[in-house]
Amino acid sequence: MADILGDRPGAGLLSGLFGVGGGTVIVPALVAFAGFDRKLAAGTSLLAIVPTSLVGTITYGLDGHVSIVTAAILAAGTVVGAQIGTWLLARMSQQFLRWAFVVFLLVVAVQLFLTIPLRDGSVEIDAGLVVGLVAVGLATGILAGLLGVGGGVIVVPAMILLFGYSDLLAKGTSLLMMIPTAVSGTVANVRRRFVSWRGGLIIGLGACATVTLGSWLARLLDPQVANWMFVAFLLFLVWKTVTEALRARRAR
Repeated sequence: MADILGDRPGAGLLSGLFGVGGGTVIVPALVAFAGFDRKLAAGTSLLAIVPTSLVGTITYGLDGHVSIVTAAILAAGTVVGAQIGTWLLARMSQQFLRWAFVVFLLVVAVQLFLTIPLRDGSVEIDAGLVVGLVAVGLATGILAGLLGVGGGVIVVPAMILLFGYSDLLAKGTSLLMMIPTAVSGTVANVRRRFVSWRGGLIIGLGACATVTLGSWLARLLDPQVANWMFVAFLLFLVWKTVTEALRARRAR
């Protein structure tokens, strides 16, 4: 458990900087350093995302970079999707989850690399946007429950690429959307014994200390530079996960 303590600052910083819940660093770290299997790591990560996302939402919200209506629409899909994802989690192998995580990260990295986000992008809520956001939310929830990520690595690129949101508004709204998503997935994971309460709360509460710093850095960085930094981080996670998958295959 001592190794878990080291994950707290990184998870919080990434949450604030990129609008993600921190699961993209928590899950690999719990597997690599704390000896968790991927299912327990995914469930524990979702629990840790709750307090981290709450603090991040407040930080972005104070500057007006949160859309409550958009977050509510996304959450309508993610809450349902998270239940589907956690159901699938109980039925899939560790090795499949590793490679699914790699494919997922590569797709997001390519999307972000090709995106030039707008700092002042804005949208008008209409019927078409509502349908699109619900669909994105459903897909996000499934992957959140399955992979233990809060969904920000899906929602933020989708809001920027598909719907024209500014990068800061997308990040702040994503953090708000994650709260009901993570709570829903955690409830389902608790029933399936895929949660370490002590580990999740230690990581989540510790990450709250640095999420505000990450939010401040996000406002200072040029949006394109922030995107490239996120892509570099995702590629690092791809390398770590592929290494883990190959090591597990050789150990058979």
